[in-house]
Amino acid sequence: MYAVKEAVFPFNKFPNSDLLLGPEMKSTGEVMGFDKNFGMAFAKSQIGAANSLPKQGLAFISLKDSHKDEGIDLARELLKLDFTLCATKGTAVYIRKHGMKCRIINKVSSGSPHIVDVLDSKKIALVINTGGGNTEYRLSDAIALRRATLKNKVPYCTNMSTAQACLEAIKSLKTKKLEVTSLQDI
Repeated sequence: MYAVKEAVFPFNKFPNSDLLLGPEMKSTGEVMGFDKNFGMAFAKSQIGAANSLPKQGLAFISLKDSHKDEGIDLARELLKLDFTLCATKGTAVYIRKHGMKCRIINKVSSGSPHIVDVLDSKKIALVINTGGGNTEYRLSDAIALRRATLKNKVPYCTNMSTAQACLEAIKSLKTKKLEVTSLQDI
């Protein structure tokens, strides 16, 4: 059996705060997903925390260079799961080099139309962004992206392990029946 705990944070109550978690942040609660399958346990934890996972749609990917090789497998899995891909220029070029279709979407600092515009138009179903950096432009791009995903209720993965868990959850939701089991029955 797998038990996946998910903390619940009230980011929607703080309109100007950044969504990046720090050690001093406190959750307002937590939920647990429990199942024989890890993907389904993760999916249940997200459902319990009111984070819906898409089963298809447009997935936005922006990866830092050290994650691009691993990101190719992630992109292939997304395509197998009926997603279409869009990405920032560097990530899109890398995905295209590996024979996959991927639309280029501007970063906020690169001008409109950019990722926040596309998120606000309700066209993005999933965001995977491991990009980083501490320059002022990168930081403002990242904050704008995180705020837009929250406002539009789009799942947002900030590292590769979370992205992989999210894919496992989506696979499980597409192939398995969602069942409720009480702890007392176990």
